[in-house]
Amino acid sequence: MKVTDKLEEAEKRWEENVLKPTLKRMPERYERFTTVSLTPIKRLYTPNDIPDFDYERDLGFPGQYPYTRGIHATGYRGKLWTMRQFAGFGSAEDTNKRFKYLLSQGQDGLSVAFDLPTLMGLDSDHPTSEGEVGKCGVAISSLEDMEQLFEGIPLEKVTTSMTINAPASVIFAMYLAVAEKQGADWKKISGTLQNDILKEYIAQKEWIYPPRPSMRLITDIFAFCSKHVPRWNTISISGYHIREAGSTALQELAFTLRNGIEYVQSAMDAGLEVDDFAPRLSFFFNSHNDFFEEIAKFRAARRIWAKVMRERFGAKNERSWMLRCHAQTAGCTLTAQQPYNNVVRVAIQALAAILGGTNSLHTNSLDETLALPSEHAVLIALRTQQIIAAESGVINTVDPLAGSYFVEKLTNDMEKGAFEYFDRIDAMGGMIAAIEAGFPQREIQEAAYEFQKALERKEKIMVGVNEYVIEEEQKVPLLQIDESVERLQRERLAALRRKRNNEKVHQTLDALKQGAAGTANTMPLILDCVKAYATLGEICDTLKEVFGTYEEPMF
Repeated sequence: MKVTDKLEEAEKRWEENVLKPTLKRMPERYERFTTVSLTPIKRLYTPNDIPDFDYERDLGFPGQYPYTRGIHATGYRGKLWTMRQFAGFGSAEDTNKRFKYLLSQGQDGLSVAFDLPTLMGLDSDHPTSEGEVGKCGVAISSLEDMEQLFEGIPLEKVTTSMTINAPASVIFAMYLAVAEKQGADWKKISGTLQNDILKEYIAQKEWIYPPRPSMRLITDIFAFCSKHVPRWNTISISGYHIREAGSTALQELAFTLRNGIEYVQSAMDAGLEVDDFAPRLSFFFNSHNDFFEEIAKFRAARRIWAKVMRERFGAKNERSWMLRCHAQTAGCTLTAQQPYNNVVRVAIQALAAILGGTNSLHTNSLDETLALPSEHAVLIALRTQQIIAAESGVINTVDPLAGSYFVEKLTNDMEKGAFEYFDRIDAMGGMIAAIEAGFPQREIQEAAYEFQKALERKEKIMVGVNEYVIEEEQKVPLLQIDESVERLQRERLAALRRKRNNEKVHQTLDALKQGAAGTANTMPLILDCVKAYATLGEICDTLKEVFGTYEEPMF
């Protein structure tokens, strides 16, 4: 597509003869919202805005490099996105019931939310865990808990995503041990382990060990799964939490993909061949309010990753070039004020992710800014996806917004901005060095500050918060987690420590300590500990003795 003088002249005539007279008559209507994010947006987009656009180079066909239009030739006509609702609260028994309810309502795959002690590698009876057990996710301290979590759910027949990072090796080992006890073939089970520690240092702040030994644990999982669990996605490189911390869409895209580059390089430095592990990498993005910006972000992500894997890392396997991603609607956009408005926000965000080509999706519940999702709210969230799939018609054609001057310009801008961030981070020595210098953290802090100022000045409108406010409080039914869960977990752990073979536990923990101090792959050693019913906290404490713990420096 080439810009022509004729088109430029036509656009100037439009501005002079149509736009300017209209603005004089109705200035407020046309001037009030001139930004969709913090970036100015033009009133009109034409071929002038994508002058060097080349269909084959910039888009390709669906299922064809550079995958801008999607990684599957048939789009959603061949297979819908996986409807994977995030769930976890209270005890393993409580969450097991919720899993079974969601599966009975048409959910495709499971996604496990763990409580804060579990995320930090602490047992439920650790003093620091007090008051947090089962509150923001399910409490898992041992293989016994994991067995109960998946009781009656055949792991060969469902895919499971687990949102766990610093203690990912231990939780994954528990899952594999449960699959083995069920008689499942590890080579047939599939799912995803979040396992993304770099975004913890950047945004979510739930770490245990320093960055470099943490990277070793991750590459150990890559190597182990490439041999023993080949259908498992060994990492879900996550921009979700980066966006929730206040980043822009561009920063979410750039930092997430640059983290991916760091993981690939670390695995290759550890001696792995790129095409042995890269096909099982996956990504996790936020889907925010700005409809077209979000669509462009997903499209740009696929194109950028394809170029990075082929050109930077020399991957030969086409599956190594394909960016597969999960999306979740934006928790940070949900409001306690007028919570039923959140249903509308979630529907818009879900539609953006789908039009962007996500491979799986979680839709947030209307009550999540107030409490863990109730059964009533989570059903509405799941039905939102099902209505889009069954009734909207958006699944009928692949990448239906391709060719839109606006969407293609946003996609190009996203790609350009991401590569500029890559260059800056490369110049610092990579993402770990950038994190240690506080670079992505500062960028996100500044973006969050600018967004808050825009809200206060009403340059950004949040319905029910800074505009269209009502005084009366809207009540919604909430799920309450009482202290009985913590009491139950303490009793269960005490009983476990009495009945297990404690000599075997100590032997496996000693072997893990020696292996971690050397160069052994830690996954088989952690599996031995788990099968002996060593607890999550005992295993993580053993690794702390070797690796130490991380304290964020003052920036």
